[in-house]
Amino acid sequence: EQLEKMDLSRVKLLWTNYPNMPTGAKARRETYEKIVDFALRHNIIVVNDNPYSFILNEGERLSILQVPRAKECCIEFNSMSKSHNMPGWRVGLLATNAQFVSWILKVKSNVDSGTFRALQLAAAKAYSNSDLWHMQANVETYAKRRRFAEEIMQVLGCQYDPQQVGMFLWGRIPDIYNNVEELTERVLHEARVFITPGFIFGSNGSRYIRISLCAKEDKFEEALRRIKQNIKS
Repeated sequence: EQLEKMDLSRVKLLWTNYPNMPTGAKARRETYEKIVDFALRHNIIVVNDNPYSFILNEGERLSILQVPRAKECCIEFNSMSKSHNMPGWRVGLLATNAQFVSWILKVKSNVDSGTFRALQLAAAKAYSNSDLWHMQANVETYAKRRRFAEEIMQVLGCQYDPQQVGMFLWGRIPDIYNNVEELTERVLHEARVFITPGFIFGSNGSRYIRISLCAKEDKFEEALRRIKQNIKS
């Protein structure tokens, strides 16, 4: 509704990101339908970044391309760094209509000539991973870490949405703190644990923290022990 009130005459691209980073919010089908309708009416190309759909997400993995006519105006990205635990390989995919693909290839081929062939073959093999593999790697592993992150949030008095998905946990800090830096600096200096302050993601994150689930369980266990021992709410 806010975008509809703006001057869109020079807008060419609209970037969306669901499941969202840093909040972990999932898109609803109705949201995607509204975005597609908006883009078609205003002749805007939508780029939907969708790398977290496999992580801690046992429900329907929505794609914006499931919406009728979405391929006319939408491009969807995914990244094997997230979906297949392959950070550093710089391999991912996009899906859209043939015309958009041809335009993208024209630019992409002149930027880096494509990913090294051996990496492409390995990535193609990884795409054949079973549902069991995804359950173990993207749900069970992160779920164990998530339990530690949730307990850290609780010890710090933060509120969070338990329905979040993705490899982060986003939480609102207690009102006793004037700003998020007060909390993160306290945890850093008193417990020697670094927690990401939400303001680095923009002003809307000024009263939030984000805990990454990328560390191993022993690191979470140690962080939780230090916080319990040194931070008294």
